[in-house]
Amino acid sequence: MTMPLHEPYLALHVEDLTVSYHSKPVLWDIDFDVPPGVMAAIVGPNGAGKSTLIKSVLGLVPSMAGHVTLFGRPYKDHRRRVGYVPQRSSVDWDFPTTALDVVTMGLYGRLGWLRRPGRRERNEAMAALEMVGMDHLSKRQISELSGGQQQRVFLARALVQQADVYFLDEPMAGVDATTERAIVDILRRLRDDGKTVIVVHHDLQTVRSYFDWLLILNVRVIAQGPVSQVYTADNLRRAYGGQIALLDESSFLADAVEEASST
Repeated sequence: MTMPLHEPYLALHVEDLTVSYHSKPVLWDIDFDVPPGVMAAIVGPNGAGKSTLIKSVLGLVPSMAGHVTLFGRPYKDHRRRVGYVPQRSSVDWDFPTTALDVVTMGLYGRLGWLRRPGRRERNEAMAALEMVGMDHLSKRQISELSGGQQQRVFLARALVQQADVYFLDEPMAGVDATTERAIVDILRRLRDDGKTVIVVHHDLQTVRSYFDWLLILNVRVIAQGPVSQVYTADNLRRAYGGQIALLDESSFLADAVEEASST
């Protein structure tokens, strides 16, 4: 039996969280705990509230009820310990700025908006771009980059913050296989360095190979905990319903899982 984790120990503790849009519940009575030093995935069908959960934790959307802490304290007390990579579709990529400038923006929480970044900050931003393989395109306008390159730049912006908890909203969506492998390798290095990585993820086929902690969500919590315990045919059916047909419960046949992931 798994012992309950105590709130001050947890990287993220969400309790009784409810979020509604136009009086319709998007998240209902969510309890979600993530220990430090794991790669956690949030999965569920379209409309399950996955992105809303991250945004409500970060205070980007209001909640009707609930309690959220990071390392036992309210988010506002640990804002500088958090890095966030939003969905690529939510960003205005036509804004006239370079890749280096975008990454440097990740340092404004430390600098404040009135202090201009100097050589030290530029060097830090370049080092983050190098980590994601984008240093050679540092002067390129962000609008001129491919989707995968843009995603790497936003990951670098989060990395330069040197956070303890990273929230990423579908970072692998719409990128090529090479970029996906690069992103996963970076996230694993963060995890291995003791950071906590929480990812909204869409591809059920890769959950078991990429992540070690899992939340299955569909407005309510279906299941959460170590992937080895939570990633089961029964839990996925409860979340996805008729969208998933697991013909082989032990191996999760790829065709069935791919069909559910693409909806």
